[in-house]
Amino acid sequence: MAGARGVPRLLIVLTTVGAATVLLAGQAAADPPARDWARLRQCESSGRYATNTGNGYYGAYQFDLPTWRSVGGTGSPHQASPAEQDHRALYLYRMRGWQPWTCAGTLGLRADGDARSKRVPTYAESAYIGGGGAPAPAPTGAPPWPGKVFTHGDCDPDLRPWQLRMNAHGYHFEGTGCYYAETRTAVLALQRANGIPDSGHLGPKTWVAAWEGTPPRP
Repeated sequence: MAGARGVPRLLIVLTTVGAATVLLAGQAAADPPARDWARLRQCESSGRYATNTGNGYYGAYQFDLPTWRSVGGTGSPHQASPAEQDHRALYLYRMRGWQPWTCAGTLGLRADGDARSKRVPTYAESAYIGGGGAPAPAPTGAPPWPGKVFTHGDCDPDLRPWQLRMNAHGYHFEGTGCYYAETRTAVLALQRANGIPDSGHLGPKTWVAAWEGTPPRP
């Protein structure tokens, strides 16, 4: 999060016009997609909601205490539930856009119609962010390989079915589509269990092995 740690990148901010902001399945149409929040959490805290490194910033979104309290948070951010941290993060975004998070500039996240709209979100609206919910169920059947090789650092919705399938083998993916440390661990374990060279690259053999191969030890 920005503050003493750095100067955020200037972002173009759009404004919400009248009734143009509508709610769709619990998420405001203008709010950032869940994958942007997942990338932000990974950059800020390696996705750890309970992190407290002693530097004055806490939780998945690295709130400092004054900022946390400015959006209605109580207690310490890292001791709040993931759903509560998600809610306060969306609240802050609607107050100030991506400006408070240095990582948002680093990642090139773009502000949209709800940035600085001053609309206080409901918990239902913030639930889509994904950090506070249970892992989504694994899809049934093996979908075709999407024709791309995934590597560490990729964020792609086409990776989501593979991640959710790995939950059947004892993992706990939210299905963000982002290839970070947990995904790499699962990829390597699956490759080793099936005699696939353990490159960490998720290609067609590793894709199919999630449904048809030998399950790894999580």
